Amino acid sequence: MEEYKIKYNAWLNDPAISEEDKQDLRNIQNDEKEIEDRFYKDLEFGTAGLRGVIGIGTNRMNKYTVTKASQGLANYIIKKGGQNKGVAIAYDSRRMSTEFSEQAALCLNANGIKTYRFDSLRPTPELSFAVRNLGCTAGIVVTASHNPPEYNGYKVYWDDGAQIVEPTDKEIIAEVNAVTDFSTIKTMDKQEAINKGLYNVIGEEIDKKYIAELKKLVVNDEAIKNNQKNIKIVYTPLHGTGNVPVREVLKRLGFKHVYVVEEQTVPDGDFSTVKSPNPEEPSAFAMGIELAKKVDADVIMATDPDADRLGIYVKDSTGIWKDTEFADDPAYPYVRFNANMTGALIAEYVCREQKAVGKLPANG
Repeated sequence: MEEYKIKYNAWLNDPAISEEDKQDLRNIQNDEKEIEDRFYKDLEFGTAGLRGVIGIGTNRMNKYTVTKASQGLANYIIKKGGQNKGVAIAYDSRRMSTEFSEQAALCLNANGIKTYRFDSLRPTPELSFAVRNLGCTAGIVVTASHNPPEYNGYKVYWDDGAQIVEPTDKEIIAEVNAVTDFSTIKTMDKQEAINKGLYNVIGEEIDKKYIAELKKLVVNDEAIKNNQKNIKIVYTPLHGTGNVPVREVLKRLGFKHVYVVEEQTVPDGDFSTVKSPNPEEPSAFAMGIELAKKVDADVIMATDPDADRLGIYVKDSTGIWKDTEFADDPAYPYVRFNANMTGALIAEYVCREQKAVGKLPANG
């Protein structure tokens, strides 16, 4: 018998798999191709954590693969003696993000590890901040970034607020892979976890600290003051987590003309107004460009579902790209900057403005 069929039958007979999920598997018993796709491999936990299509099976994102990852992470944290520092947990607008984030929290709680779970969707960069601000040993974000709607994922961050790197990543991966029996995965009742002080909800207090920290990153206040009343900005969160924090930061910095693609402010795991919620894809900007032309915006910005990826278009107000291939784009006079262009511009701006205000180090 093929290995994937053996795994399929094992799940059908595993007492740790719920009857509802077993019925889901029985429904595909005559679909050999679907069985193979769901079970031909285990969803791998790598440096970027888990990422896969949502569904029941070893090659799917589900409560079993999510809690397996969480149990492995818990085992590692306990070995390192970090269980008292806790784990911060954030999640985006994707399908099952709310459920997966709670299942992860309760698994950690059952292992005696405190969790600090956001009360609603938050961007990945704020999770990184929360890990450091709360002094956590690790962080989890449930997101599949800019992948299609049928995907979700699970990313792990360490105490520095960054994604896990060597050797921590390999050590955690080894612990996750060592969990081979679902019956060994711990969980507990949510109310019991709350009563024991293990399950903690975070939100507005962290938001305020995060926004305040972002404001400190301004390099040259005068540069903003000189433009905040004139520049017109169109922004879209593409149905993800960026809506509230991005708009709040722009407001706090004093930008007076910020226009938002309202249809795309609604958290939506189906990303119903775009082909792909990836701000590096021109198609994701269709509604933003339409609004920008209507209000004569200077710049268009979009963030992906967990708001750690930014895409921009800038208006060719001087006509320098008029006789180039950029003018052939239907979006013109708006010109798309790729990631290299955006990165170079940000680096140049930071260095130039730090120099202008005397903040650039001698070897800068």
